Amino acid sequence: MDDRYEVKVTGHAEAAMREIARYIAFELLAPEAAVNLLVILQQEMEKLAYMPGRVHLTPEEPWNSEGIHRLPVKNFYVYFWIDEDRKKVQVIDVIYIKRDQQRQLMNMPLEDE
Repeated sequence: MDDRYEVKVTGHAEAAMREIARYIAFELLAPEAAVNLLVILQQEMEKLAYMPGRVHLTPEEPWNSEGIHRLPVKNFYVYFWIDEDRKKVQVIDVIYIKRDQQRQLMNMPLEDE
């Protein structure tokens, strides 16, 4: 029995990570830090292939009731949902921790567009 989940990253989440990396590299003038953050984010997302349910649901409503999980990685939250029937994890956004999460979540698509 394979307990591995397929981890998919939406276009919205990929765009968020590109914008974060761009900001760190060009606004903060720390290109190495930007690359390192992207590597760490990727590694942590890959870990979701095993036991993704261990990550708590986000406390914000209505996303909690929708089954959206929130994984802290460095200074960012990685938001995702789990499709148990298909053994799939869908990463839907990456948001800086100090941003207004409620406001940011309102703009987060739950599916890839």
